[in-house]
Formats: sequence, structure tokens, C-alpha cells
Amino acid sequence: MGHSMRTADRHRVPVLGARAGGPAARFASHLGWHPAAVFVAALLSAFAVLLGLSVLLGLLLTDGLLSIDGVRRADERAIDSLAAARTPFLTDASGIASDVGGATVLAAVAGTIAAVSAARRRWRVAAFAFFVLFVETAGYRLTLWMVPRRRPGVERLDDLPVGGSYPSGHTAASIAVYIGFALLLTSAFPTRRVRLAAWGLATVLAVLVALSRLYRGMHHPLDVAGGLFVGAGAICVLLFACRAAGVDAGEARGARGGSLSEPGGGRGRRH
Repeated sequence: MGHSMRTADRHRVPVLGARAGGPAARFASHLGWHPAAVFVAALLSAFAVLLGLSVLLGLLLTDGLLSIDGVRRADERAIDSLAAARTPFLTDASGIASDVGGATVLAAVAGTIAAVSAARRRWRVAAFAFFVLFVETAGYRLTLWMVPRRRPGVERLDDLPVGGSYPSGHTAASIAVYIGFALLLTSAFPTRRVRLAAWGLATVLAVLVALSRLYRGMHHPLDVAGGLFVGAGAICVLLFACRAAGVDAGEARGARGGSLSEPGGGRGRRH
């Protein structure tokens, strides 16, 4: 799997290629390990950074920003307004939108893409699809544990504990999966039509999921912002790990400060 993991996706999904002299290339060159080992090391290292930043942001928001009366009232007032505007139709629609960002649907989407990519020997796409939800979930759960916050003081439409408001896990997961796969798709097929369709659909789904969690009284707006950070961070972690795994360590050492050679004489692209 070593050489194929380095080369199979390089032209097909350029966003997974490491930039010459970039962080992923330097990380891989310093290790000089098998691509799978480089992937794991990069994944764990980047996740540690993501978790630290996520907890720091959460404490800044919940202990710092929310100590300002105006910010706290605005954060709560937004949920009060949505709860007051509930109707049977909107409640049913919010339940569907919430399910779109739930574990069952997202795991099915990610698992299908991972399985198809592995069957076609697109190893880094498969790794991205398989691990992005794990990274997001771990980041969400650990942040949730270290940054306690109570859910909004309105009727909650989902049966979940009153604690655990920060961050929004549904928002984080939908960002990681839908936005992450839109990024891979538009990198592989960079036509205007594909970009409009992929980014449009991914953005609409992520926004609907976030709004549904607010409407259902499960999170505050700042919790959704925290979820956005975790989801986007999970994408960055997987990009870093996949790029590092695709670097030939020997080439990276020789090309430091220059360009990484591509199969067929191409040059590494900046992303």
C-alpha cells in the first residue's frame, strides 16, 4: 500500500497533495517512515493541536465572552425567538434536517465513500472518508467534557441531557463530512458546474443542520460556532495527515526549499 498511497490520488485529488516545503512535506521528511505510519503520526499530532485550540476557544467563549451581559442575552434571545416561532411543520422539518447531521446518516455517507474509494485503490481518499468523522467525534466529545455549558432554557425537542451544550456535535459532523467531501470532489473535478453543485449542496445541508439544532433548543448560536470550528478543524487534520502520507520522504529531503516531483514530471501544487 506504501507506494500506491503516495501516488494513486495525487492527480485525481490535487488537494491531497503536499505543497513543496510545506508543513506536511517537512513533517514526513523528518520522520522518514512508511506512509501508513506517517499518516497515523500526522493524524495524532494534528488532532492534539485541534483539541487544544478547540478547548481554548470554548473557554474563551463560555468563560470570557459570555461574561458580557449583552453577548449572553443575545445568545439566549436568539433561541427564545426561535422557540416562540415554532409550528408543527417547522418542527417536523427541523427533525429531518437534524437527522441529516446525525450519526446514522453521516456514518453511512462516509462509510460508503471510504469503501468505494478503497475498492478503487484511492487510499488517501478512503482514509480521509474513514477517519474524518472519528476525528470530529473525538474533538467534539473531549471539548464537551472540558467545556461544560447548559443547554438553552427553552423546551428541548430532543431527549438529550441538559448539559453538553458546547459545542454543537451535529454542526461539527455535518461540516466535517459534507464540506470535507465537497472539497475533495471539487478538487478532483474543478469545473464550474461541479463546484456550484457541490459547494451549494454542502453549504445548504450544513446550514440547515445548524439551524435545526438552534430551533430544537439544543444549542446556542455560540455552540454552533464552536461546532463549526471543530468540523473545519477535523477537515484540516485529515488534509494534513493525507498530504504527509503521500510524501516520499527521500524526495522531500532532496526537494526542501524547492518543489516535490510529481509522477510524469508535474510539480507540487499550492493549496
